[in-house]
Amino acid sequence: MALKIKLQRAGATHEPVYRVVVAEARGRRDGRFVEKLGTYLPKQKDAAKQLELNVERAEYWMSVGAQPTDTSNSLIKRARKEQAAAAEG
Repeated sequence: MALKIKLQRAGATHEPVYRVVVAEARGRRDGRFVEKLGTYLPKQKDAAKQLELNVERAEYWMSVGAQPTDTSNSLIKRARKEQAAAAEG
């Protein structure tokens, strides 16, 4: 069973809300998932509230073989930077 870290769309028309989830690679986009890692709100004005992601769990899943999609990989990198900036000051 190959796992991917990918985005699952939710929300209303023209108001997208994405869940960052670990799911089977061959499953549907909005199908069953193994674990929810966080949320991404692309239309949120406040950058701090736009992305909420559990980076530790994402790193765990990547360590056991889950492959992130391009978009989820960029969100994980962004969350790491925000976490490092918050730890510094």
